[in-house]
Amino acid sequence: MSDQLEGAPLIKPSSTDHPLHEQIVAACRTVYDPEIPVNIYDLGLVYTILVNDENEVNVIMTLTAPGCPVAGEMPGWVAEAIEPLPGVKHVDVELTWEPPWGMDMMSDEARLELGFM
Repeated sequence: MSDQLEGAPLIKPSSTDHPLHEQIVAACRTVYDPEIPVNIYDLGLVYTILVNDENEVNVIMTLTAPGCPVAGEMPGWVAEAIEPLPGVKHVDVELTWEPPWGMDMMSDEARLELGFM
């Protein structure tokens, strides 16, 4: 039995009030899925950005599909984009498949870019 509360969101909230949050989002926007000409943040692949009091960053993300050819490389690309930011102490990128990614997770900008709007 899951220890998750019924009705609890599947995606943890991000540390949006942390001073580094916007810079981390900007860094995530420099990483692109090689098969789709949109950055991973606007694609909705980044579920959660957590920053603790020690400025250690934990990113929980997914991919468009479990069989994605860059599954082994994408977390490293994300970590490499965030680690150089001033003040960031450590970056851990975790892949999850829950909830599964869907096109409804894309930003309006991503939908427009891909011709879905």
